[in-house]
Amino acid sequence: MVLESIARIIKIQLPAYLKRLPLPESITGFAKLTVSEWLRLLPLLGVLALLGYLMIRPFLPKKKLQKDSLINLKIQKENPKVVNEIDIEDLKSTNACYCRCWRSKTFPVCDKSHIKHNELTGDNVGPLILKKKVL
Repeated sequence: MVLESIARIIKIQLPAYLKRLPLPESITGFAKLTVSEWLRLLPLLGVLALLGYLMIRPFLPKKKLQKDSLINLKIQKENPKVVNEIDIEDLKSTNACYCRCWRSKTFPVCDKSHIKHNELTGDNVGPLILKKKVL
């Protein structure tokens, strides 16, 4: 049933549609087409444009990874340089992880946002881990 419908479209309806299209004999004939004739040509032109794009798409340059983009997108942008000082003596736990990807919602503390950042950009950034020696 489905194949019969497709065969009918290809064998009967498509040729009939193409015969009714107002295709001019020359390039200058396109300038003489009316608005309604252009509207009748739009579906065909859209399909041809799509097919042309799909044919050249493998040869188009690939989208670059975001390696050249800014690292810090929103944290303390009003300052010329972001500096956070933490005295190691003030660490309450034996380990502390600090963000180096600038994506953490709890900056300067790491919330593991670097995992998503690394997947998106191909980067390999990770947290700064401070360990306090227990005496």
